[in-house]
Amino acid sequence: MLTKKGAATRSRIIDAAAAEIRERGVGTTTLEDIGRRSGTGKSQLFHYFPDGKEQLLLAVAQREADRVLDDQQPHLGELTSWAAWRRWRDAVVERYRRQGVHCPLGVLITEIGQHSQAAQAVTAQLLGQWQRQVQAGIEHMQEGGQVSRHLDAARTAGALIAAIQGGVTILMSTDSSEHLESALDLCLDYLRTARPG
Repeated sequence: MLTKKGAATRSRIIDAAAAEIRERGVGTTTLEDIGRRSGTGKSQLFHYFPDGKEQLLLAVAQREADRVLDDQQPHLGELTSWAAWRRWRDAVVERYRRQGVHCPLGVLITEIGQHSQAAQAVTAQLLGQWQRQVQAGIEHMQEGGQVSRHLDAARTAGALIAAIQGGVTILMSTDSSEHLESALDLCLDYLRTARPG
């Protein structure tokens, strides 16, 4: 069990590692870089992460995964009307537009996940949680008669998450949210037209 000071130091190291990875990539980020940025020595780094860089990468992956879901609340948990879906859509676009190339989802999938199987497992868990929350929103709309019950909620939620990730990847390359917005809008249009009748 860490002390309050120890938890703060560990958190500072994780934040520093995440910042270094966003700016330099996993391959060129060293423990020395992370120590310099976090104001900690090598002995402190190994105290909190005795298995070294792999263990630290996993902690960064978990932090970034948590950020992806936290950034979408409370909207993601309240997909109960078309207005609510629109608020979620706008929050997603605005958040990723502000983050630009420093997007936690992009870093998690394109950087950390390529270097660690454990981080890949964290990514899979994140995507599963995210998809289940979107699926719950679709099912709520189905129960209210606003979306066709014949629609496969799980597959549709998965496609929506994939569309967001594609738009985010393009945003990270071009600094434009146009594709992300188009992908989300088309998915929501599809949900709206998938009504009973």
